[in-house]
Amino acid sequence: MNIEKIIKSNKKLNTNQSLIINMLYTQQWVRDSMSAYIKDYDLSLEQFNVLRILRGNKGQPMNLNEIQERMVTRMSNTTRLIDKLIAKDLVNRNACPSNRRKIDICILPKGEALLIKIDESIENQEASLLSNLSSKEKEQLTYLLNKLRN
Repeated sequence: MNIEKIIKSNKKLNTNQSLIINMLYTQQWVRDSMSAYIKDYDLSLEQFNVLRILRGNKGQPMNLNEIQERMVTRMSNTTRLIDKLIAKDLVNRNACPSNRRKIDICILPKGEALLIKIDESIENQEASLLSNLSSKEKEQLTYLLNKLRN
């Protein structure tokens, strides 16, 4: 179904409008689907992203700025996200030994265990969302999105 029908537009959108609206609509469609799925694990997508970033740092602590730089959705309330993950015993926060003004954030074993529990099923969810595309189309879409941002 084309984007004009989805948004019930009475006029034909030009190519630029159609593409921008389609990308925004599709981004929200993916976000809604993934959010609903992650909610079963009592996580928001942003919390999930923070956990994956920390796991990817292979046990090394990260500070708030490093985490924010790597987030898919950059936001100003990363401190609040970290606080929620601390409350769930998934991460911890400690003063850096070499600079007490710097705060180190690390994933805890419970956080790593949760990600392991989620990994296979999240891959299946991602595959399901992309099931209408061939491998070549996925590669082409990735290439085009990268090209758009550059």
